[in-house]
Amino acid sequence: MAIELTLLSRTYCHLCHEMEAALAPLAAEFAASVTVLDVDADPELVARYDELVPVLLHGGTELCHYFLDAAKVREYLAGLR
Repeated sequence: MAIELTLLSRTYCHLCHEMEAALAPLAAEFAASVTVLDVDADPELVARYDELVPVLLHGGTELCHYFLDAAKVREYLAGLR
């Protein structure tokens, strides 16, 4: 089963860039793909996640926001195997 993660981001957000970089080795460890979406491109995403960005999602499950919680995400991804 392929794991597809979504990172809600902003182009000018340093926390977003930091989370994306920190997520890369974890995604590689679990062979997960990461789709980065610009939250500002979708009014519904802005309405829901505006102040929480960056937000890491798996489907409808929010895994973390602001900073990557590597231990929590690793545990979650391990449970998907």
